[in-house]
Amino acid sequence: MVHILLAIIYLSFISLGLPDGLLGAGWPTMHLEFQVPLSWAGAISMIISAGTIISSLNSDRLTRKFGAGTVTAFSVMMTAAAIFGFSVSTQFWNLCLWAIPYGLGAGSVDAALNNYVALHFASRHMSWLHCMWGVGATTGPYIMGYALTSGQTWNNGYRYVAIIQMILTIILVVSLPVWKQRNCGKKQSFRSAEAVVISTENGAPSHHLLANSDGGPLTLKQTLQIRGAKAAMITFFCYCALEQTAGLWASSFLTITRGVEPEEAAAFASMFFLGMTVGRGVSGFVTMVLNDCQMIRLGQCMIFVGIGVVALPLGKTVALAGLILIGLGCAPIYPCFIHFTPQRFGEERSQAIIGVQMASAYVGTCLMPPIFGVLGTHISMWLFPVYLLAILILMVAMHEKLLKIS
Repeated sequence: MVHILLAIIYLSFISLGLPDGLLGAGWPTMHLEFQVPLSWAGAISMIISAGTIISSLNSDRLTRKFGAGTVTAFSVMMTAAAIFGFSVSTQFWNLCLWAIPYGLGAGSVDAALNNYVALHFASRHMSWLHCMWGVGATTGPYIMGYALTSGQTWNNGYRYVAIIQMILTIILVVSLPVWKQRNCGKKQSFRSAEAVVISTENGAPSHHLLANSDGGPLTLKQTLQIRGAKAAMITFFCYCALEQTAGLWASSFLTITRGVEPEEAAAFASMFFLGMTVGRGVSGFVTMVLNDCQMIRLGQCMIFVGIGVVALPLGKTVALAGLILIGLGCAPIYPCFIHFTPQRFGEERSQAIIGVQMASAYVGTCLMPPIFGVLGTHISMWLFPVYLLAILILMVAMHEKLLKIS
């Protein structure tokens, strides 16, 4: 039964990744059809991120009430409907409208699944499961690239992904009895909150309730008072801002600064996600030798090298190699950071911490890619590697601070 459940979680992670690279891959073509500025992709990204922030902050409450299986199935169904809505959109405001259920469907399932895997599986499984996210994220741009290069429209790229999401939804609904048998994510046992001491940021003990007396979730205020929580949030903010900015604007960067055709750039941009996918597969084995913190530092170093390669004005092949390196560097950071959360903050608080980490991450994906869109449009797309480097520096600083104070 455990193996069946693990296979279902693998499929769920694939479904999370499938839509993530579609907008970046298709936007060089889409914005011309909609007759809107290139930077307006950031508006869609912001709406999606806003929805994920709302749902991730409520993930603890929803998972306790309905169970991880039901939350996952319903969320994937919402995403499938939203992607199909994208495929039939004829005006820009249609995309903005469908971005709402798209974002709401992503946040809760992301936090619930990550917390469950962090609690019940070894670090290598977390890396391999996020490798499955990379399979989805890599496949999405390939599907879009196939649609564009075979004489079809970008609408077909979204439609193909919507069909895949619908099939995954059916599988998840059929598998709900397995989730119930495992009782995963629902009615988790939490210790009584009456005598729990939570360390605050300044190191002084604060006698706040860990959860409500009926086993309810931590409030946002209580979560933020946990020592190291704010540094963790900023670290996640930076990582997801970097990942989303790279994924969203890589195609446009290649098209404008390297002279790559939009159809070819869509396929090239998928190399970033391919780097993450391959990297997470390899990371699963490397975690048997290195711990989570060492893996995160290794990834940060590889991102630094990749940004340097992308910045070199040596043609599209070198830029492609740099994108792959950035993807490889991103590979271990997200899964290892999530996996270490229960160890760093305690199992009883991990769902609440992961929820606010996810919310902070989505704030990063909401704000930072649109900001670069404005800078790239009004100044120069050559700022792409400089922008990524600035985010990386802040991420490294906050992670090192977190290691010292938690």
